[in-house]
Amino acid sequence: MAGTRVHDELDRAVGEYLDYLAVERGLSENTIKGYRRDLAAYAAFLRIRGITDPDGVARGDIDDFVADRRQGGYASSSIERALSAIKGLHAHLVREGISQNQPASLIKLPKKEERLPDFITVEEARALLDQVFPASAAGERDRTELEILYGCGLRVSELCGLTIRDVYLDEGFLRVFGKGSKERLVPILGSAASALAEYLAHARAELAAHARRTPETDAVFLNKNGGRISRQSVHAMCERYGRAAGIEGLHPHTLRHSFATHMLAGGADLRVLQEILGHADISTTQIYTHIDRTQLREVYLAAHPRA
Repeated sequence: MAGTRVHDELDRAVGEYLDYLAVERGLSENTIKGYRRDLAAYAAFLRIRGITDPDGVARGDIDDFVADRRQGGYASSSIERALSAIKGLHAHLVREGISQNQPASLIKLPKKEERLPDFITVEEARALLDQVFPASAAGERDRTELEILYGCGLRVSELCGLTIRDVYLDEGFLRVFGKGSKERLVPILGSAASALAEYLAHARAELAAHARRTPETDAVFLNKNGGRISRQSVHAMCERYGRAAGIEGLHPHTLRHSFATHMLAGGADLRVLQEILGHADISTTQIYTHIDRTQLREVYLAAHPRA
């Protein structure tokens, strides 16, 4: 495993699988980190039992690992992710001829309950973005971040990853690197484009001037020390301004969901929306049609005299 001394064949197998996920599958760094934690815990559990080789793992060992996680108070979603990582590991080892053992092949992952994503209304979005922001470089930065999260539907990691060379305001696009570092162009128009133009013309230079120990960066959004903003700071910023606008627990992803919901309600084509959001599979985008149908039903029930 990267950055870890290989202790045994199990460690070696886990390391090769994580490399495969990163290089060939192009999974995001956060996903790889989650799988690394899960598989490190799995390997440690097996090692306590004296198992140091993938060929020595039995179905009962995996069942006992899951039971141990449950007793440890881990959430069902965390256990499901770990199981997914374990199944993927053993399947990969068999495909590559590293192992002949498939102890997880008959384990079925529970079907995920479909959950409609949270979103805010158009009126709430207006209240959020039209509120009075601090008359400072940081205030202008925060307003611009919110405008882009809602106006372009970016993930928080994509917002934080934006660089100056990714901005094409004259053409009306941002170049965005999404999951697995996949590149796409996202339209930026209207108030989001205006806010970004103002921020780049004034506030960013002021924030960059505060760089002390932080090396110079070409990131679009800078913190108070002139370095690249973090995802944690964007989360905190969304909650703070959301609360000021009467929206409790506002999350950056809620703004992405709201963008998609409002675009679809406004007549956007599903395929176009898929491209803007960077969804590899249109079925991921289709969840927003469920939201739209729910809204249509509520409007019908409220408005039709014979409803």
